[in-house]
Amino acid sequence: MANLQIIQSKIYEIRGQKVMLDFDLAELYGIETRVLKQAVRRNSARFEGEDFMFELTKEEISRSQIVILNKGRGSNIKYAPFAFTELGVAMLSSVLNSPTAIEINRGIMRAFVAMRQLIHTSPVDNIGELKNELKELKEYIEDVFTDQNDINEDTRIQLELINQTLAELQTKDRGFKERKRIGYKLPGCEEEEKK
Repeated sequence: MANLQIIQSKIYEIRGQKVMLDFDLAELYGIETRVLKQAVRRNSARFEGEDFMFELTKEEISRSQIVILNKGRGSNIKYAPFAFTELGVAMLSSVLNSPTAIEINRGIMRAFVAMRQLIHTSPVDNIGELKNELKELKEYIEDVFTDQNDINEDTRIQLELINQTLAELQTKDRGFKERKRIGYKLPGCEEEEKK
């Protein structure tokens, strides 16, 4: 059975729908793309409506990064690929009735279901969690800034008090008198002291 991740990597979003292209399906089924297209054309009534299958337009092919056909003989597309929705892939199991096709279809259906569950459950929960974490982070940052402003205000007041005290000390008369030198006096130094 084909790996679920390989199948999921071949599911694209075109026209707002999750689809698989005919050449990827043919590869998974182990048949040629032309054989798959012939089977679809022979049973076209089963695939009526874009909710089952649609053919890509030239504009979709030219701007699509999905349809790169450097496989095989040529690099140009002769016929536009078919894009099969989940319903279209399920309908293929009634058209391609080999044991391999049935087994591959089961894997494809599981891949579509897994992707749908991933889309509907995971991001919603993650977005809610992210919103809560963002709210908590904002509250924490506001608390930190409030504490920082309080510390800055206290520091500013203390610095003002220190500056005020220093200014008072500079303007005060210290009341110190000059003292006489103590110790041995050299001759001739007395004149220098008097100056």
